[in-house]
Amino acid sequence: MARLLQAPPKFHPSEWDIANKMQCASTESQKSRSERMIAESRRLLDETEKTTQKTQSDVNKKIEQRQEEVKFWKQELENKLEQIVHETEVLLTFKIRLEKSLESCKEPLIIARKCLLNRQRRAGIDLVHDEVEQELVKEAEVLQGVIALLGRTLEQTNEQIRLNRSAKYNLEMDLKDKFTALMIDDYCASLTNNTPDIRYADNAVKIEGDFVSLEDWIDFSNINIEKADKQRNNSLALGALIDGILSQTRNDMRKQCEMVNVAFRNKVKEVKDAKHKLETLLAMVMDETASQEKNIAALKKAIADKEGPVKVAQTRLEARNHRPNVELCYDTVQYRLISEVQEITKNMQRQSTLAQAETVLKGLSRRQLSLEEEIQVKENTLYIDEVLCMQMRESVYINSF
Repeated sequence: MARLLQAPPKFHPSEWDIANKMQCASTESQKSRSERMIAESRRLLDETEKTTQKTQSDVNKKIEQRQEEVKFWKQELENKLEQIVHETEVLLTFKIRLEKSLESCKEPLIIARKCLLNRQRRAGIDLVHDEVEQELVKEAEVLQGVIALLGRTLEQTNEQIRLNRSAKYNLEMDLKDKFTALMIDDYCASLTNNTPDIRYADNAVKIEGDFVSLEDWIDFSNINIEKADKQRNNSLALGALIDGILSQTRNDMRKQCEMVNVAFRNKVKEVKDAKHKLETLLAMVMDETASQEKNIAALKKAIADKEGPVKVAQTRLEARNHRPNVELCYDTVQYRLISEVQEITKNMQRQSTLAQAETVLKGLSRRQLSLEEEIQVKENTLYIDEVLCMQMRESVYINSF
């Protein structure tokens, strides 16, 4: 117990002095290290502050530059979008013109075919493959060709409109993305160190696979613009082509329509002239028929008038043949009676003239019937050409679209 209460050992004064000196040296050393650390920290703080400010300023400039770059491409896209929209509207107008022009061709074609069908009802010699029919066939061929050409052009126009709308869609999607990107960069540009809603974001620095290179970004918009330019140029060329086709087809149809109308007018005049000549011949035949009928009547009357005298003469001869004996003499009376009978008989036997006259009359009757039939044929032709066809063709009008 006595040992436990024993006092601790005491140090020598020199040890105490050394210990104090060591405490002082250690404190001074720690203080120096602390001062150096403070100086280094201050330098580091100044350096990081300057670097951070510089970097943030550089980032702000980069954002500003990026905003200008996006705005530039956005403006380019908007210009191309405006152009392609305009050209699409122009093509839509051309499409309407093509549709109207195509629709307007149907009625003239129907009328041309009806004219050809009506003219099949011409009779006799008038059923001829004349100039009118040739021009009508040509008109039908021209109209069919125009319809086919306009149909193909309309299909081409519809396809070009589809391509324009596809290019327009690509531009709009690109513009939409550019607008969103610009909004995001505008938001980023507005952020400062004192903005309330700034925060830490996990994995913000991570670059995922969806990122594209700047070159690919530029190429993407460039391709959209080039496609839009290509479709715009194609639209301009197609518009000029459509305008030329509409003008040319309109001129071709008008020219051929007028050719048919001229042929109809000429044919009607020709048929009327022929009908007039036939009517003149018919009048002449009818006059001649009347004269021949009078001639036959006169011949028949002359023959009938000879029956009495010949009967008297023959009765006298018969009676004088019964004279008796020597009285049956060939005297002057007998001689003259015989001469009279022979003369009258001879005149009465000239009935061949009557037969010839009747034959001529029959020929005149046949000619009259033939002329009347031919005049009827011409009247039928005039009715078909002048009434049915020409009046129907008055409704044909080639519009400009």
